[in-house]
Amino acid sequence: MDEFTFFPQGDRAVTIKMGKEINITTHKKVKLLCEHLKSNPFTGMIEVTPSYTTVTVFYEPKDLVLNSINESPYSEVVRILSTIISSINITENTDQTKTILIPVCYGGKYGPDLAEVAKIHQLTEQQVINIHSNQDYLVYMIGFAPGFPYLGGMSEKIATPRKSTPRNMIPIGSVGIGGEQTGIYPIESPGGWQLIGRTPIKLFDVEREQPSLLKAGDVVKFTPITQEQYENWEVS
Repeated sequence: MDEFTFFPQGDRAVTIKMGKEINITTHKKVKLLCEHLKSNPFTGMIEVTPSYTTVTVFYEPKDLVLNSINESPYSEVVRILSTIISSINITENTDQTKTILIPVCYGGKYGPDLAEVAKIHQLTEQQVINIHSNQDYLVYMIGFAPGFPYLGGMSEKIATPRKSTPRNMIPIGSVGIGGEQTGIYPIESPGGWQLIGRTPIKLFDVEREQPSLLKAGDVVKFTPITQEQYENWEVS
């Protein structure tokens, strides 16, 4: 890995910047480092958290073995991480992806902003649906809310600004557009994204062994379904 920079985050965490731009190459570096650290945690490591271009590593200072009384926990963690990063081959295991199909009922009461998105771009509602559902979306990271996927790959043809006045509550499963991003609300929460549809699939369930359906590195494909299919799916 040729480009990385370390930044302290208080006295118990360090952030490693893995690249300057949000792209698939940087994402692969982030994913590979996170997977390596989770499988091979160093002494004192607590947790690792990915983002678009960075990895943040949390650690317990008192558990670290320092080489001298003058060495700080931060410098020891940077040394450990530098060694790990330099040993990782970025070409290893970076093309193993899982594709997950997400059924979506577009428009109507489940996608109240679809007509507005179509109007802004001088498209028909069906054209917006076609564009949105014909893309492959990479899950860059999970954040904001439990199970919320940050997806990359939406067409600029339907990029739409967030609403000027956010909704107080957005239903679970709502699929929205916010600027150049699209995403799925896994829990009820306030939000300002343009809602174009809704999925009956649970993205987050504390009863599952893996509560979040999606994880960084997965590929999402949206599949249009009818309102009848949605409602039958919902009660099944």
